[in-house]
Amino acid sequence: MPVRVVTDSSVGLPQDIAEDLEITVLPLHVMSRGGSTSTAGLTALELTAAYARQLERGKDDGVLALHLSKELSSTWTNAVTAAGVFDGNVHIVDTNSAGMAIGAAAMSAARLAKQGEDLETCYEAAVDTLERSELYLYLHRVDELRKSGRLSPAIALMSSALATRPIMMLREGKLELAAKTRTQTKAFIKLVEMIAEKAQGKPVFIAIQQTEAREAARALQKTMQAVLHEDTSYMMADLDEAIGTHVGPGALAVTVVYSETPENSTAH
Repeated sequence: MPVRVVTDSSVGLPQDIAEDLEITVLPLHVMSRGGSTSTAGLTALELTAAYARQLERGKDDGVLALHLSKELSSTWTNAVTAAGVFDGNVHIVDTNSAGMAIGAAAMSAARLAKQGEDLETCYEAAVDTLERSELYLYLHRVDELRKSGRLSPAIALMSSALATRPIMMLREGKLELAAKTRTQTKAFIKLVEMIAEKAQGKPVFIAIQQTEAREAARALQKTMQAVLHEDTSYMMADLDEAIGTHVGPGALAVTVVYSETPENSTAH
């Protein structure tokens, strides 16, 4: 497998899939101090060393790197700095995304890499997958995300004061409110309605990631299976600790990869 595919742990890619497709997953930093937990991105030095190792394994046929949105982490900026060392042999995808939206893109690229495709072809496959992807976030509570600074004060206040269950969507790497509902059940119905409308009756790929919400994740998948095309494929995975720290318990991240780029999508 000449071209090497690299991502970071924020993606939450299941270990068995990463191993099967030979995707290198670099762990983000999670620190616990005084009862609180914080996170930090990968440094340029760490990324330079990682890319160098993968280039050596791939016999200099190239590295494709996909990292958390630059709006959410310093990792992407540091990755661009690191890639500059390697004279075009390391391509950094500007994902503008997070979670399994990046994971799906990494999987698409890695499958082609295993078939012997070149770096540019793998890069184009990753970008195409991202363009057909959307990432939704259901929040059981907004406290952790508000504290992280990744949720606007207006949305945080609305959710707390009105006891709503917000559905967020990642647009251009930033979280925006997609819908607000009163209960988890209504939130799941609304989310599935939004996905079904964009799927236009075609099969899609769904990845449901959760933090301390396995029963809710199973309930959401059951709702989806009753509405979406029968050939839709599903993946269930945990949210990585680096993401779970910021979204809190009870959160669900739902990645959708459509058959075609959804109309009016500005996610990427």
